[in-house]
Amino acid sequence: MGLVFKQGYACPVPGNMNLLYRMRCDRATLALLLFLGGLLFWLSPSAAWAGSLSDREFPDWKGKPVLSEARGDLVYPEWMAGKWDVTSTLVEARAPLAPDLVTPGFEGNLGYLDQPISFQVQFREMKSAPISSVLSPVPRLKLEEKLYPEIVADRSGNALNIAKAILGDRGVISVQVDPNNPNRQITKFPGDRSLISVVTSRGTETPSPGEFIASEIAQQIFEGESTLYLNEVETTTAYRQEKQGIVGNQMTAIYLSPQDPNYFKAAGNPVALYRYQLTLQQVTNQGD
Repeated sequence: MGLVFKQGYACPVPGNMNLLYRMRCDRATLALLLFLGGLLFWLSPSAAWAGSLSDREFPDWKGKPVLSEARGDLVYPEWMAGKWDVTSTLVEARAPLAPDLVTPGFEGNLGYLDQPISFQVQFREMKSAPISSVLSPVPRLKLEEKLYPEIVADRSGNALNIAKAILGDRGVISVQVDPNNPNRQITKFPGDRSLISVVTSRGTETPSPGEFIASEIAQQIFEGESTLYLNEVETTTAYRQEKQGIVGNQMTAIYLSPQDPNYFKAAGNPVALYRYQLTLQQVTNQGD
């Protein structure tokens, strides 16, 4: 079955949860950092998926989806607004090109299958003006009247909560989102290490009023004191609204960077695939 909501899998979370999950899995080794990697965005040598997001099937993940350039922030449906307690569980991991190509750290990650991780995330209402309004030469008052609410993720807060849940309070120093670009995020770790993640492309689908699918591809660069690692990560998540909260099915695909000697051998196909089940229960006493 594909990402369609027939399997009832739990709900995914925005940000770089899967990167940090893998960091916990192999945080004691330098190989893990390569596995987590950052990445520079390049087009795949060949493979690509041009169909509907809801038609993709795990683990038959043939290349990256064809998405639009990421502009502005990812907008979520209104039913995702609020603060949520999340449980995330890695339920399946595949190395599609094994034994020829296997990412460092993949075997270590298998030890974390079926182990739930809990943390809290928040989706907030943000007012923004439609592009047409911004470009129109109208008086300020008229422009303000055209503002409309949008539901977006608290990217920095969510990512920090996830990082602490996976790496511990001392495993991460800070998470900062570029104030001029919500798609650029910097996570700082002890030891003068940092992970720069830039969402380069994005696509969404709404199969029904209670279903939402989002797919993002990010360039990620991991910088250490004397090292620089590159990679590319696709996160495709299907959400479904239920009476008890939100459930979803999340897929993360790891692609080689052009700097990797096996880049063309992979032919644009993922070298590692991960499937997560997550559940979101809304926090009743949300406070500020």
